[in-house]
Amino acid sequence: MQQNCYSDVRTKCMSDAQTPLISVIIPIYNATAYINQTLSSILIQDVNCEVIAVEDPSEKMCTEIISSYQDRLTITHIINEQRQGPAENRNIGIRLAKGQYIAFLDADDWCGSGKLLAQLKLIEHMDCPFVYTGRRLVSYDGSKLGKVIHVPHQVDYQTLLKGNIIPASSVLMKTDIAKSHEQHDDHLHEDYMMWLEILQEYDFVYGINTPFLFSRLSEGGKSRNKVKSAWMHWGVLRKMKLSIFQSLFYFVHYAIRGFMKYI
Repeated sequence: MQQNCYSDVRTKCMSDAQTPLISVIIPIYNATAYINQTLSSILIQDVNCEVIAVEDPSEKMCTEIISSYQDRLTITHIINEQRQGPAENRNIGIRLAKGQYIAFLDADDWCGSGKLLAQLKLIEHMDCPFVYTGRRLVSYDGSKLGKVIHVPHQVDYQTLLKGNIIPASSVLMKTDIAKSHEQHDDHLHEDYMMWLEILQEYDFVYGINTPFLFSRLSEGGKSRNKVKSAWMHWGVLRKMKLSIFQSLFYFVHYAIRGFMKYI
């Protein structure tokens, strides 16, 4: 694996040097059209953070764009020799993370002002494994703001089996939890499986209903193909070793929720 590592001088990503370090992990593939907005949204966060960008090879690499932020952000840029996929790219970032907390952020999404600070306060107050936020759907080109997807104040394992209501890009997680629950099964919903596996060990995770996350409706995203997404959800339920009856029970809940989500 080839590595390109940029500035190791922590600069203007934070306004409060006393806050714990947050490692923002960004898996990248064909994201030159989006990465500027993603990185700019980290600049406005009032926390102490580093960025770990892990990029799969493509025709349009983000090297020049990422390097242009080196005087404003602490960035480690990893370029893979072969395509690894988002799950392994997040795992690479998790292994390299220096922060007490990890924030996941996809390269085509971006954060609103105050997101990480609000999450930092909540995770420390609740002392839970991770926290998440609401999101606002955004058109493919980022020009139109769409529906706000609300989230509940708390979620447990049984509730989450009915459907993944936790956007990956909204999550702030304790680093030690992430290191002991790396993502896998990229052909399924790898982030969803991570949340479920963590909730098998912890009672609750907590959310902020504010739509701090701006989530782009990418044309090629896995969640945009409803049939494929349904089969992937079924695969997750079976991977969690539920019985056929249990899997069918939770799949029906998932189907109903999925139908209601976008109407």
